[in-house]
Amino acid sequence: MPERKTYYITTPIYYVNDVPHIGHAYTTLACDVLARFKRLDGFDVMFLTGTDEHGQKVEKSAAAAGVDPQSFCDRVSGRFRDLVESMDFSIDQFIRTTEDRHIRSVQALWQRIEAAGHIYKGAYSGWYSVRDEAFYAESELIDGPNGQTCAPSGAPVEWLEEPSYFFKLSEWQDKLLDFYQKNPHFVLPKSRMNEVMSFVKSGLRDLSISRTSFNWGVPVPGDPDHIMYVWIDALTNYITALGYPERSDSGDYQRFWPADVHMVGKDILRFHAVYWPAFLMAAGLEPPQRVFAHGWWTNEGQKISKSVGNVIDPFALVEEFGLDPVRYFLMREVPFGNDGDFSREGFLARCNADLANDFGNLAQRSLSMIAKNCGGLIPQPGLLSDADAVLLSDLDKTLNEVRVHLDDQAIHQAIEVIWRQISRANGYIAAEQPWALKKTDPERMGTVLYVAAEAVRNLAILAQPLMPKSMAHLLDQLAVPDENRGFADLGEAGRLKAGLALPAPSGIFPRLAEKDAS
Repeated sequence: MPERKTYYITTPIYYVNDVPHIGHAYTTLACDVLARFKRLDGFDVMFLTGTDEHGQKVEKSAAAAGVDPQSFCDRVSGRFRDLVESMDFSIDQFIRTTEDRHIRSVQALWQRIEAAGHIYKGAYSGWYSVRDEAFYAESELIDGPNGQTCAPSGAPVEWLEEPSYFFKLSEWQDKLLDFYQKNPHFVLPKSRMNEVMSFVKSGLRDLSISRTSFNWGVPVPGDPDHIMYVWIDALTNYITALGYPERSDSGDYQRFWPADVHMVGKDILRFHAVYWPAFLMAAGLEPPQRVFAHGWWTNEGQKISKSVGNVIDPFALVEEFGLDPVRYFLMREVPFGNDGDFSREGFLARCNADLANDFGNLAQRSLSMIAKNCGGLIPQPGLLSDADAVLLSDLDKTLNEVRVHLDDQAIHQAIEVIWRQISRANGYIAAEQPWALKKTDPERMGTVLYVAAEAVRNLAILAQPLMPKSMAHLLDQLAVPDENRGFADLGEAGRLKAGLALPAPSGIFPRLAEKDAS
């Protein structure tokens, strides 16, 4: 039996200085959709998420909360695990950077880079942002509020002077540009690749990779007075999870590395697309195959911030409207990679139009007519007309179209492909009018309802990565066994059997409405 193809997808590990918000849910949801799709498509998938728990920012947040750093991390990391449950994310591993296996892994990577001559000891003086955990050149700084000097992100910066180990990043400028040229899709969307190349072409300076002014982090091997820079620590999680440095021929590292996709927010693209491949290549390891940088959400046109009080709580949203409508809206509303705006009005309008009116109506009327007019049994189809054959043929081609888009992480385009077929299936029923055929041509009615049910089955299988619970409910109503819900069962291979008894139909997507304030 041939070995299954592999697919390794990661979220960034989330910083534990605060609780999960809609941005965290969005990134992990995108990865979840891709991971579920690949599993249904026959791949052996590794889907990783977790929490980044070291650094000065965490140490300060813990002190402000009046607890020790480890207790603080345990509490906040637990909320990110709760988000996995709440959003039904199908993760394979949840990693924490305070785990012993991770500390061993980071120190092993450091030692490889150092042994290859790419690390030296010196002293750092320059601008540093605690909030971003990043160093900035003078030329990158901006004027912030009240005359404060800030990073490009708007985060305050402070002047630091301390002993430090350095990574010879300046020596990797040409090698990185050569790598980007040979791998033009290493960063997507394309506009983000242009940003990365522009940054590298502008000149790379050696990177300070240790600190001595705090101690919440991974000690530098052989020099415990130094704590590793949080980004060399955090990025290494992607190989820690695969068992690095214990890389036996049968291990996960050999099987899954390099990662297929690192999914990140655009604010941390530089660390993933410049520093990370340079660290790996310096250690003699392969870089990942792709970094995809998605956009940010605003709330009713306003930038989301705690101080404004407009943070969108994913737990509350799921509690109020249900999981799958939230999953659908976040993936469908905005071209993936662009910035997007969340509004409750837009959320309700999108879900009611697409889910209740389009997909819900297609499923409900198809199954209700079978229950009412066919005794709840899948009807026996007669000779297929051109309209029947065209609809089924179009459905059979849908998987390939969806696959092409998802291989580029164009999730919104993949959803549009599925929704075009939902629209065609609704148009088919409207044109064929099975309710009228009941009196004039019952046999033809049976064929139309069979084709309609078969359309619903195919569409439900295709939409599983996006809305797993709703589609499981819909496939239950079509009496499709659990083992026949993979992509190998699409089309002819899994056609519904005439005479199959179906359970009583029930609505999949009720209309959503704001709760009455009274």
